[in-house]
This record gives sequence, structure tokens and C-alpha cells, in this order.
Amino acid sequence: MPEPHREHHAHRAVPGAPTDDADRLHHARARAAHRLARQRRTRTRRALRGTFSIALVMALAGALFTANARISRGTDARQPQDLAGLQTNEDARRERLADRVADLRSQVDALTEEQTGTVGLEWQTAGQAYDIASGKVAVSGRGITVTLDDAPADGPRPAGTGPDDLVVHQQDLQAVINALWAGGAEAMALMDQRVISTSAFQCIGNVLSLQGRRYSPPYVVTAVGDPAELLSALDADPAVRAYRSWVDVVGLGWEVSRPTTDLDVPAYDGAVDMRYASVPPGTEVLPGLVSGDSTATQARREDGRG
Repeated sequence: MPEPHREHHAHRAVPGAPTDDADRLHHARARAAHRLARQRRTRTRRALRGTFSIALVMALAGALFTANARISRGTDARQPQDLAGLQTNEDARRERLADRVADLRSQVDALTEEQTGTVGLEWQTAGQAYDIASGKVAVSGRGITVTLDDAPADGPRPAGTGPDDLVVHQQDLQAVINALWAGGAEAMALMDQRVISTSAFQCIGNVLSLQGRRYSPPYVVTAVGDPAELLSALDADPAVRAYRSWVDVVGLGWEVSRPTTDLDVPAYDGAVDMRYASVPPGTEVLPGLVSGDSTATQARREDGRG
């Protein structure tokens, strides 16, 4: 019986596919070489990008250094690198700003007065006593000056004294100022600044800090008022007497003068904003005005609100 006829179909070769072992090896090597070439191109591109970034950063840094050098050569107002020089620059800048603030305040007062007159109202203040006590106006009149200074470097050094005993302290200035207020001073200045009820000063070492400005000794206190009463108040104050005892011991500076001409005390040019303030009842705030006995206070008491 004849065997069934079997048809043998030849396998069709896939285009591009290897047909034997040699072809497969050749194609594998070609693919590996292609991958290696692609990896090399990728690494080259990355290296170029990194090199370009570094070059760009270096170029910008060089441009900044060059510009800074040109600016430094082209001006004499270079910023000092020492703390003392920086402090001097800041003090000068503050003085310029303070002058500007004073000018603006005077402009505001002038415009306010002008506008008040435009609407038919009369420009009024709270009174001369208030203006003087608040430091709003400059004051000129009879008075005294008190000068305090550190002890000289070659002065006496008794046993038991230390460096703190040779300099003027904050409490020494406070004692003099409080004694002068108690003696009836109408206006007062410490160095070139007006002293008012809210003035605060601090001694840092032998440097005085007052309302943002710094001063070195000697410290001068100017008080306008009856000279005889002011001198008596200084003599009677125990804290002032304690300071004067050290004048004799270590040579601290102390000088009181009574000029024959009028003294000038400038107007206050600092901030006057207060957050908290109170006056003990019965204290005379201004001549004729006693704390706790004002009309407004009396009205509140009568209404049961005070």
C-alpha cells in the first residue's frame, strides 16, 4: 500500500535574520558594538554638558570679581572691614536720617498749621509748659552744666579699687539728672540731645548709648533752671555725694559750672511713642496739674466710672 504523500515545505527565512551560526555571531557582535558606541556618545554628551556648566560658572564668577575690583578702584568710599569703621559709618548714616526726620517733621507741622488756617481754625498747642516738658521746643535760659569723666590712666590707685571704680557708670549719670530734675530743672540735655521723661541711656563699658547714638567721656549735662536751686539739689543728693567721694579717691572727673550767659537746650528729635506709662496719684505733672485730680478724672469719679 503506497505511503501517503507528504509535502515538505521549506521554512521561509525572515528577512535580516541569521541563517546559520556564523551569521548569528556576526549580528551579535554588531549589536554589541552599536550599544558600546551609543554608550560612548551618551557619556561624551554628559561630559560636555558638565564641562560647559563648570566653564559657565567660572566665567560668571570671573565677571563678578572683575566688576567688584573695578568698583573698588573707582571709589574712595570703600566699606571698612573693621568694626570701629563700620560703627562710624552707621553713626554717620543715622545722623543723616535723623536730620531728614527732623526736616520732615517741620514740614508736617507747617502743612498742618497751613491746613488748619485754611478751614478757619486757629493753630493751638497744649500750652507752653507742655511744649517745654515734652521737649517739643528748644529752651534757652540760665542754668548750670555738669561734666563727668573717667579717672586718668596715671591717677591714684588705692588698694582694693578695680577697673569699674575708674569709669563713669550709668547710675552716676542718672543720679545727676534725677537730682537736677528734683532741683527744678525746666529743660535738660545730655551731650547734644534733649532729655525728656522717656529718655533712656545705657553705658556700655566707657561708652554712652543714648537714643541710638554713642558718646565717649567726658559726659556733659546741661540744665536750664534756677542755678542756686540746681546746685543745692546736687549737694543734697546722696548718690551724687557718693560719686564725688570717688572723685577724691581715684580722680574721677567732676566739674560744675555756672555760665553767666544763657544756656541753649535743643528740642527733642527722637520718637515719643509710649506703650505703658503711669504717674502716681498726687504727683504734680505740670505746674497746676496734679495726677489724679484732673477734671477728666473727677468727672469719671462722679459718674462712677473711675
